[in-house]
Amino acid sequence: MTTLEAVVLAVIEGITEFLPISSTGHMIIGSSFMKMEPTPFLKLYTVAIQLGAILSVVVLYYKYFFKSVNFYLKLFVAFIPAAIAALLLGDYIDKFLENAVGVAIALLLGGIFLLFVDKIFKNQHVNKSENIDFLTAFKIGLFQCVALFPGVSRSGATIIGGLSQKLTRQAAAEFSFFLAVPTMFAATLKKGYDYYKHVGQISGEEIKLLAIGNVVAFVVALLAIKMLIGFLNKYGFKIFGWYRIIFGAALLAIHIWWFPLDFQQEKPADKIILTENLR
Repeated sequence: MTTLEAVVLAVIEGITEFLPISSTGHMIIGSSFMKMEPTPFLKLYTVAIQLGAILSVVVLYYKYFFKSVNFYLKLFVAFIPAAIAALLLGDYIDKFLENAVGVAIALLLGGIFLLFVDKIFKNQHVNKSENIDFLTAFKIGLFQCVALFPGVSRSGATIIGGLSQKLTRQAAAEFSFFLAVPTMFAATLKKGYDYYKHVGQISGEEIKLLAIGNVVAFVVALLAIKMLIGFLNKYGFKIFGWYRIIFGAALLAIHIWWFPLDFQQEKPADKIILTENLR
């Protein structure tokens, strides 16, 4: 991986992490277009830089993280379903991680659903994320399980989960941001452990690339979060639905008529199971 490739992927991550368009799906596509080999480090990188993006939430909403123990307990309750699902279904989910066609189909289907989200969920009255109870947090966490499949979008799934529990767009988006913190922190730890177990010591150059990627993702995500809240309140989800449909259809067309976008298959010895991919 070159420094330029690392920066490009980090920019993609920072922009898409909190949008309902799938950051992992976009990084898979970006890697495919750049003809990057699916090395163990690439897989580590695409997960680890998400932590940089997630830290932007802690900076922007730092007051929430010092309010009460209940705040953390609710996040933990919401985190549990996807954590269990990832452990149980990791082997099956991993098969989809190198398939750009699968990402394109997920983008299309998710886009169609987003076209109708604003009409489906009306009369939202819970306007503060801290007003949700533990059962509501758990129900939202169940929606995060769907995002185990690349292309679905973790933020999109959890925001919709919040809307289903009568949260307003802003409250649902904010809780989705908060839930990303334990989710991606755990994913980064798991991915780092897998890398160390299967590959061994990380090189100085790889550490430099991870540092650059996290800084870039952090800065870009700061801007993306501020823009998303204002945009959702004003325009809703329909534009994201159309984007997913157009992008997904374009990917399928490129794959069928021009060149395959799927990652090349790596050797079994290099295989790392990505049970933590909650995007």
